[in-house]
Parts: sequence; C-alpha cells; structure tokens
Amino acid sequence: MRYLLMFAAALACAQDRRVAITIDDLPVAQSGPDACEPTALMEATKKLLTHFKGLPLTAFVIGRNCPDLTLEQRKAALGLWMEAGAEMGNHSYAHRDYNSMPAAEYAADIERGDASLKQSTGLARIRYFRSPMLHTGRTKQDKQHLERFLAANGWQQAPVTFDNSDWLFANVYAHALRTGDKALAKRVRDGYVPYMESVVAFFEKRAVEVVGRDIPHVLLFHSNHLNRDLGGELVKMFRRRGYRFITLEEALRDDAYRLPDEYAGTGGFSWIHRWSRTKGMPNKGEPGEPKWVLDKFEEISRR
Repeated sequence: MRYLLMFAAALACAQDRRVAITIDDLPVAQSGPDACEPTALMEATKKLLTHFKGLPLTAFVIGRNCPDLTLEQRKAALGLWMEAGAEMGNHSYAHRDYNSMPAAEYAADIERGDASLKQSTGLARIRYFRSPMLHTGRTKQDKQHLERFLAANGWQQAPVTFDNSDWLFANVYAHALRTGDKALAKRVRDGYVPYMESVVAFFEKRAVEVVGRDIPHVLLFHSNHLNRDLGGELVKMFRRRGYRFITLEEALRDDAYRLPDEYAGTGGFSWIHRWSRTKGMPNKGEPGEPKWVLDKFEEISRR
C-alpha cells in the first residue's frame, strides 16, 4: 500500500497539475449577521489569509457587501488582501442576477462596482470581472452584449473550472456557529474537504475528456468563516493531489481558455461544462453536496 501511495503521488507530480485560487464575495460572505463588524472582519480576514500565505490569489469584491463599513474600514479590510499579494477583481456592486435584469442595467452595476473597488483600494485599473452566480447571459444576445461590454472596457471575465457549493456548506456552518451547535459544526468540517476533493477529482477527469489533456484549473470558493477555519485543509488537499499554485493570469494563458463557449442560458456552472456543451458532448454532472447538508440548508432557509 505504501508503494502504491508513493506511485500515485509521483504520478500526480509528473502531471504538473496547476490551479489558480480565486475567492469571491469580499469583504465577507455567508458568515452570520455579525461578520461585518469591523474588528471581527479584520480578524477573520487575517486568519483566512494565513492559510494562503505566499500563494497567488485573485479576490473578487462585491461593492455593497458590508454596507455599514466606513470607507476607511473598507479600505483597511481590503488592504489586508492587497498586502497578502492578492489581485483584486470586480464581482459587481450589488451581486444581482443577470438572468433577471436588462443588459444595460447589469452593465451599469458592473461600472458601479468598478468605481467602488477603485475607491476602496486606490487601484487605477481592475483587470478581472466575475459574473455573480456565473450567469453570463440567458440568451445569445445577452451573452454577446456582456462580452462586448467587458471587452470595450478592458475587463476579462474570470472563468471557473473547479465550481462547487462551498457557499452551501458555509451557510450551514455559520448557522452552527451562531447557535452553538458544535455537533453540526463538526459534521460540516468533517464533510467539507472530502466533498471539495470529489469535485476536483471529477473535473480533473472531465477536463481530459473535453479538452483532451490536463489543463491549469481555476478554483472558486468564497470569503467566509468556513474557509477561514478550513482553508489550510484545502491547500493540503491540493498539494496531496500534486498541484502547484499559479496566478489567474498564468492559468488563462492556456489555450483551453480560448475554446469556443457558445452556452447561453440560465445556468451558472464550470467552463468545462460550457466547452462540452459547445462540442455537443453528453452532459456529465459533478458530484453533488451530501443530502444532509442540502436538507439542513433548506431547513434554515425556511425559518
């Protein structure tokens, strides 16, 4: 068994697996009603960033998240990310759904998010935008409108290959912490990384089926208390699978990210699925979250 594990590790390294870490919903998301309190926010952000010290990060900000922060408090919170070397990206101002609003109104929200982010960071230019919920146009016309708008303003859509439901686990975890349910919190912690690894394993294989080879991947997860506590375990999981960490810019240099993406619809999912649909390949869905997590989330949402 020891030799098999050594062989598997050597094989993973030989594949030169690469992943870019991208983190959404800054300053913080899905972490309970007190998460935006300035002192708590700063401490949670510092703890989250310790897990990724020295690793390339791209962090996407929602302009109106934590609306009660003063400008100086927002600058301080986002400044922690910049001090850690993260490139800052625009995740819109209000995190609205492109599926349910006019294209011009959506574009205005992107512009407002850009202005807010520049004000909060002092940056002169923001390169990357990521569509909330990964919704990029329910019709071909809407999709093309967004693509032209981003290109005209020098913004690049930030794709995702390792898409997942970390937000769902995070909601349940925040509830467990808020209510003092230690057993539930432990169950979430015990189940989270194995779930994430199952998603990674699926998309590794699916990328080879769709693209014909391994590709540098882009991981999406969120700035929340679950990743504050378990981010280090995520890093260990990727390292165990033979990954090295790269910038989003480096990942997007790969020709895979210039494959045709003709998907238009209401879904928001991995670019690997978009490429496979464009090629006319049969759909294959990634592993779902455990039923108990979904059931608990729905129970909490009904309250």
